Amino acid sequence: MVKIYKSIANRLKERMPEKALRLYKKAYSLEKEKHDLELLFDMALLYDKMGETLKAEEMYKEILEADPREARAFYGLGVLFDNIKDYNRAAQYYKKALEVNPHYGKAYFFLANIYDEIGEKEQAIENYKKVIDLEPDNFWAHNNLGAIYEEMGKDDLALELFRKSYEIDPHHYKALFNMGVILNKIGYENKAVQYYLDSIRENPKYPFSYLNLAVLYKENKAYRKALDKISEGIVKNPETSYLYYNRACIYVHLGMEEKALEDLKKATDLSPGLISYMKSDEELDPVKTLERYDLYWGQSV
Repeated sequence: MVKIYKSIANRLKERMPEKALRLYKKAYSLEKEKHDLELLFDMALLYDKMGETLKAEEMYKEILEADPREARAFYGLGVLFDNIKDYNRAAQYYKKALEVNPHYGKAYFFLANIYDEIGEKEQAIENYKKVIDLEPDNFWAHNNLGAIYEEMGKDDLALELFRKSYEIDPHHYKALFNMGVILNKIGYENKAVQYYLDSIRENPKYPFSYLNLAVLYKENKAYRKALDKISEGIVKNPETSYLYYNRACIYVHLGMEEKALEDLKKATDLSPGLISYMKSDEELDPVKTLERYDLYWGQSV
């Protein structure tokens, strides 16, 4: 019966997780003293998927009671705390997983993510490099490490990493986007435009591709092109505040202050935190003379 319960649960866990969990529990009740670690892993992962973090934690700790050197359980605990942004505890568990298994690429990867998130860039770099040593074709490790180098102004290294992620998956929108970012930064604007266009083709729902391309056009005073592209982005991503905000800036350059005002209203309705930024943005000064500006946001000065 235990095998039957587990087999049926494995087939149901994606479509009917609650029913799968009931079957896992039946198998667990029959084999509780046998420490079936794979059953415990299945239950922990399903609890996690269902948002029952405490139950998942219990399962992982039961695994570690049975086998204190089970690296996957330490990693699973790390993921649980990572998901709730308890980065300190998550990092501790990832490190324990690596103490047991120094070749655990996923643990290095998510530990690197944590270091990046909390601003410890050198530690993030070190751990992403370990991922790449273990998994030379890991797309996200190359992509994320390149993004750190680009942020640090190490453009040659960023370009090298972004090129590698592009070679690994030349159709991934993020690889195309990042190639656009770095090529524009080092002065190859025409090539950057094509990469941004390719990124949009691969993923029309990624708003930063539209934003960066529109800003590039705007900086070259191609305001109509900028307007067309960012408007396309808004159609595909209608709840993205910064697209409306940047379209307002483009409208200002086209002498269309009323349209700019309406976009600013939409942008600040979606993200009220933009109001203070908007009030200090000199590019929008022509809009601040409109009567409705004061009606929406008070005195402009």
